[in-house]
Order: sequence, then structure tokens, then C-alpha cells
Amino acid sequence: MQITSLTALAVQQLETARTASAGRSAVTVHGGREHDLRQTVIAMTAGTRLGEHESPGEATLQVLEGEVSLHAGEDTHELRGGDHGVIPPVRHDLVARTDAVVLLTVATRA
Repeated sequence: MQITSLTALAVQQLETARTASAGRSAVTVHGGREHDLRQTVIAMTAGTRLGEHESPGEATLQVLEGEVSLHAGEDTHELRGGDHGVIPPVRHDLVARTDAVVLLTVATRA
């Protein structure tokens, strides 16, 4: 079993995001193209936006730190540290309201 400290990873990725020109940083915790399940820690500085996009499969978002807004279709969902949500299967984007770190989990079908 591989064990990863999401707390330590969140701190590291947020430090990287704060110095990145795009204001964000990401690292895959599990998965990749050869897996059906992919988990990615994404850190974003306040005001950073992940532009509108489709989800490649079922997906959830867990906020590890900070506050984000998920815009999906006509709806806006406000999430903060400790919140977990299922991403609706429509085009969506994500905006960091504060410096934030999220765990994105995506399940794809081969």
C-alpha cells in the first residue's frame, strides 16, 4: 500500500502555485492514462480559474484547504475546506476564492 500525506502535499503544492506564473500547481497522487481512477491534488492561488471544460468521467472534488466556487451549467456551488462534492456531468469551471487546494478524483471507463 502506498501512503501519501495529503496535508503535506497540499502545503507543498500551494507553495509551488504561489510562485508559478499561472497561479496553480498540480500533482497526480494516483492513476494516469493506464488507470480507470485518477486522483490529482490541485493548488490554486486566490482568483485563479480553471477554465470551463468537460469531465472525462465521473468526478468528485474534495477541498483540502481554502474556498472554491464550482460553476456547473447554471449552478454555482461554494465549497470550503473539508467539503466533498460530486461534480455534475456538465461543462464546468473552478475558481479559487482564497488560496486553495483540492483533491480531484476522476473515474474513466476504458
